[in-house]
Amino acid sequence: MRVMDKSQIWATIHAERKALAADLEGLTEQQWATPSLCTGWTVRDVLAHMTGTAEKTTLNFFPSLVANGFSLSKLQNKDIKRVEATGDVLGAFKGAMGKSTSPPGPTMTWLGETLVHGDDIRRPLGITYDYPADAAAAVADSYKATNLVMGSKRRIAGVKLVATDTDWSHGDGPEVRGPMMALLMAMAGRAAAMSDLSGEGAQTLSAQL
Repeated sequence: MRVMDKSQIWATIHAERKALAADLEGLTEQQWATPSLCTGWTVRDVLAHMTGTAEKTTLNFFPSLVANGFSLSKLQNKDIKRVEATGDVLGAFKGAMGKSTSPPGPTMTWLGETLVHGDDIRRPLGITYDYPADAAAAVADSYKATNLVMGSKRRIAGVKLVATDTDWSHGDGPEVRGPMMALLMAMAGRAAAMSDLSGEGAQTLSAQL
Protein backbone atom coordinates (compact mmCIF):
# COMPACT_ATOMS: atom_id res chain seq x y z
CA MET A 1 0.00 0.00 0.00
CA ARG A 2 1.37 3.39 -1.00
CA VAL A 3 1.70 5.97 1.77
CA MET A 4 1.86 9.69 0.98
CA ASP A 5 1.81 12.39 3.63
CA LYS A 6 -0.30 15.51 3.19
CA SER A 7 2.57 17.64 1.92
CA GLN A 8 3.47 15.02 -0.72
CA ILE A 9 -0.13 14.80 -1.85
CA TRP A 10 -0.48 18.54 -2.30
CA ALA A 11 2.90 18.79 -4.06
CA THR A 12 1.72 16.13 -6.52
CA ILE A 13 -1.63 17.86 -7.03
CA HIS A 14 0.12 21.14 -7.81
CA ALA A 15 2.52 19.45 -10.22
CA GLU A 16 -0.29 17.62 -12.01
CA ARG A 17 -2.38 20.78 -12.34
CA LYS A 18 0.62 22.62 -13.78
CA ALA A 19 1.27 19.83 -16.29
CA LEU A 20 -2.38 19.80 -17.35
CA ALA A 21 -2.41 23.57 -17.88
CA ALA A 22 0.67 23.27 -20.08
CA ASP A 23 -0.96 20.53 -22.14
CA LEU A 24 -4.04 22.69 -22.77
CA GLU A 25 -2.22 25.74 -24.07
CA GLY A 26 -3.34 26.66 -27.57
CA LEU A 27 -6.47 24.48 -27.75
CA THR A 28 -8.89 25.48 -30.47
CA GLU A 29 -12.51 26.34 -29.69
CA GLN A 30 -13.49 23.00 -31.22
CA GLN A 31 -11.11 21.17 -28.90
CA TRP A 32 -12.46 22.98 -25.84
CA ALA A 33 -15.93 21.80 -26.87
CA THR A 34 -14.81 18.15 -27.14
CA PRO A 35 -16.93 15.78 -25.00
CA SER A 36 -14.87 14.63 -22.02
CA LEU A 37 -15.07 11.25 -20.33
CA CYS A 38 -17.45 12.85 -17.81
CA THR A 39 -20.91 12.30 -19.24
CA GLY A 40 -22.49 15.58 -20.29
CA TRP A 41 -19.38 17.67 -19.71
CA THR A 42 -17.02 19.07 -22.32
CA VAL A 43 -13.28 19.48 -21.85
CA ARG A 44 -13.97 23.11 -20.92
CA ASP A 45 -16.59 22.04 -18.37
CA VAL A 46 -14.24 19.61 -16.63
CA LEU A 47 -11.48 22.22 -16.31
CA ALA A 48 -14.00 24.74 -14.99
CA HIS A 49 -15.15 22.14 -12.45
CA MET A 50 -11.55 21.51 -11.38
CA THR A 51 -11.10 25.26 -10.95
CA GLY A 52 -14.21 25.54 -8.82
CA THR A 53 -13.02 22.68 -6.63
CA ALA A 54 -9.59 24.27 -6.18
CA GLU A 55 -11.24 27.48 -5.06
CA LYS A 56 -13.40 25.78 -2.43
CA THR A 57 -12.57 25.74 1.27
CA THR A 58 -14.29 24.03 4.17
CA LEU A 59 -15.68 27.40 5.22
CA ASN A 60 -17.20 28.39 1.86
CA PHE A 61 -18.29 24.91 0.80
CA PHE A 62 -21.17 24.43 3.22
CA PRO A 63 -22.84 27.83 2.60
CA SER A 64 -22.59 27.13 -1.14
CA LEU A 65 -24.12 23.69 -0.68
CA VAL A 66 -26.99 25.11 1.37
CA ALA A 67 -27.58 27.82 -1.24
CA ASN A 68 -27.95 25.08 -3.86
CA GLY A 69 -30.51 23.07 -1.90
CA PHE A 70 -27.90 20.57 -0.66
CA SER A 71 -27.47 19.37 -4.26
CA LEU A 72 -23.83 18.72 -5.08
CA SER A 73 -24.59 18.50 -8.80
CA LYS A 74 -26.29 21.92 -8.75
CA LEU A 75 -23.32 23.37 -6.91
CA GLN A 76 -20.90 21.90 -9.41
CA ASN A 77 -22.87 23.14 -12.39
CA LYS A 78 -23.13 26.63 -10.90
CA ASP A 79 -19.37 26.67 -10.37
CA ILE A 80 -18.82 25.59 -13.98
CA LYS A 81 -21.03 28.39 -15.28
CA ARG A 82 -19.32 30.93 -13.02
CA VAL A 83 -15.82 29.97 -14.15
CA GLU A 84 -16.81 29.78 -17.82
CA ALA A 85 -18.40 33.23 -17.58
CA THR A 86 -14.90 34.66 -17.12
CA GLY A 87 -14.23 33.88 -20.77
CA ASP A 88 -10.84 32.39 -19.93
CA VAL A 89 -11.21 29.02 -18.25
CA LEU A 90 -7.54 28.13 -18.65
CA GLY A 91 -6.53 31.46 -17.09
CA ALA A 92 -8.91 30.88 -14.19
CA PHE A 93 -7.49 27.39 -13.69
CA LYS A 94 -3.94 28.73 -13.67
CA GLY A 95 -4.96 31.26 -11.05
CA ALA A 96 -6.23 28.51 -8.77
CA MET A 97 -3.86 25.63 -9.52
CA GLY A 98 -1.39 26.47 -6.75
CA LYS A 99 -4.00 26.48 -4.01
CA SER A 100 -3.92 23.91 -1.22
CA THR A 101 -7.55 24.31 -0.21
CA SER A 102 -10.46 22.00 -0.91
CA PRO A 103 -13.97 21.03 0.12
CA PRO A 104 -14.19 18.78 3.21
CA GLY A 105 -12.78 15.30 2.69
CA PRO A 106 -9.53 13.32 2.72
CA THR A 107 -6.69 15.02 0.86
CA MET A 108 -6.22 11.87 -1.22
CA THR A 109 -9.68 12.53 -2.67
CA TRP A 110 -8.40 15.67 -4.35
CA LEU A 111 -5.35 13.91 -5.78
CA GLY A 112 -7.74 11.33 -7.23
CA GLU A 113 -9.89 14.07 -8.73
CA THR A 114 -6.85 15.74 -10.24
CA LEU A 115 -5.54 12.55 -11.87
CA VAL A 116 -8.89 11.19 -13.05
CA HIS A 117 -10.17 14.49 -14.41
CA GLY A 118 -6.80 15.08 -16.07
CA ASP A 119 -7.33 11.89 -18.06
CA ASP A 120 -11.01 12.75 -18.58
CA ILE A 121 -9.66 15.73 -20.52
CA ARG A 122 -6.50 14.40 -22.15
CA ARG A 123 -7.77 11.07 -23.45
CA PRO A 124 -10.57 12.46 -25.68
CA LEU A 125 -8.13 15.08 -27.01
CA GLY A 126 -5.55 12.42 -27.87
CA ILE A 127 -2.97 13.98 -25.55
CA THR A 128 -0.50 11.45 -24.19
CA TYR A 129 0.90 12.01 -20.72
CA ASP A 130 3.11 10.03 -18.36
CA TYR A 131 1.07 9.98 -15.16
CA PRO A 132 2.94 9.28 -11.89
CA ALA A 133 2.24 5.59 -11.37
CA ASP A 134 3.00 5.63 -7.64
CA ALA A 135 0.53 8.49 -7.08
CA ALA A 136 -2.11 6.65 -9.12
CA ALA A 137 -1.47 3.54 -7.01
CA ALA A 138 -1.95 5.53 -3.80
CA VAL A 139 -5.29 6.79 -5.09
CA ALA A 140 -6.27 3.27 -6.17
CA ASP A 141 -5.54 2.06 -2.63
CA SER A 142 -8.04 4.63 -1.35
CA TYR A 143 -10.68 3.58 -3.91
CA LYS A 144 -10.41 -0.21 -3.81
CA ALA A 145 -12.22 -0.97 -0.55
CA THR A 146 -15.16 1.40 -0.79
CA ASN A 147 -18.17 2.17 -2.93
CA LEU A 148 -18.41 5.75 -1.67
CA VAL A 149 -18.21 8.44 -4.35
CA MET A 150 -16.59 6.30 -7.07
CA GLY A 151 -18.26 2.92 -6.47
CA SER A 152 -14.94 1.22 -7.17
CA LYS A 153 -15.28 -1.80 -4.86
CA ARG A 154 -18.33 -3.02 -6.77
CA ARG A 155 -16.74 -2.46 -10.17
CA ILE A 156 -13.60 -4.46 -9.48
CA ALA A 157 -15.24 -7.40 -7.69
CA GLY A 158 -14.19 -10.83 -8.94
CA VAL A 159 -11.03 -9.81 -10.78
CA LYS A 160 -7.38 -9.25 -9.92
CA LEU A 161 -5.94 -5.93 -11.06
CA VAL A 162 -2.22 -5.98 -11.87
CA ALA A 163 -0.23 -2.87 -12.80
CA THR A 164 2.44 -3.31 -15.44
CA ASP A 165 4.36 -0.10 -14.67
CA THR A 166 4.62 -0.26 -10.88
CA ASP A 167 4.46 -2.90 -8.15
CA TRP A 168 0.73 -2.87 -7.41
CA SER A 169 -2.02 -5.46 -7.52
CA HIS A 170 -5.36 -6.02 -5.87
CA GLY A 171 -8.12 -8.61 -5.77
CA ASP A 172 -8.67 -12.26 -6.61
CA GLY A 173 -9.82 -13.86 -9.81
CA PRO A 174 -8.88 -13.62 -13.49
CA GLU A 175 -6.27 -10.94 -14.08
CA VAL A 176 -6.68 -7.54 -15.67
CA ARG A 177 -3.30 -6.09 -16.56
CA GLY A 178 -2.21 -2.67 -17.73
CA PRO A 179 -0.76 0.71 -16.76
CA MET A 180 -1.63 1.88 -13.26
CA MET A 181 -3.43 4.95 -14.56
CA ALA A 182 -5.64 2.85 -16.82
CA LEU A 183 -6.54 0.62 -13.89
CA LEU A 184 -7.39 3.70 -11.83
CA MET A 185 -9.60 5.08 -14.60
CA ALA A 186 -11.43 1.76 -14.83
CA MET A 187 -11.93 1.83 -11.07
CA ALA A 188 -13.46 5.27 -11.57
CA GLY A 189 -15.88 3.86 -14.13
CA ARG A 190 -14.24 5.13 -17.31
CA ALA A 191 -14.87 2.48 -19.96
CA ALA A 192 -12.47 4.22 -22.36
CA ALA A 193 -9.58 2.97 -20.23
CA MET A 194 -10.35 -0.64 -21.19
CA SER A 195 -8.50 -0.12 -24.47
CA ASP A 196 -5.27 -0.05 -22.42
CA LEU A 197 -6.09 -3.16 -20.38
CA SER A 198 -5.90 -6.86 -21.15
CA GLY A 199 -6.15 -10.26 -19.52
CA GLU A 200 -8.70 -12.96 -18.82
CA GLY A 201 -10.64 -10.70 -16.46
CA ALA A 202 -10.91 -7.75 -18.84
CA GLN A 203 -14.33 -8.76 -20.17
CA THR A 204 -15.69 -9.17 -16.64
CA LEU A 205 -14.34 -5.79 -15.56
CA SER A 206 -15.68 -4.10 -18.69
CA ALA A 207 -19.17 -5.45 -18.02
CA GLN A 208 -19.08 -4.03 -14.48
CA LEU A 209 -18.12 -0.47 -15.42
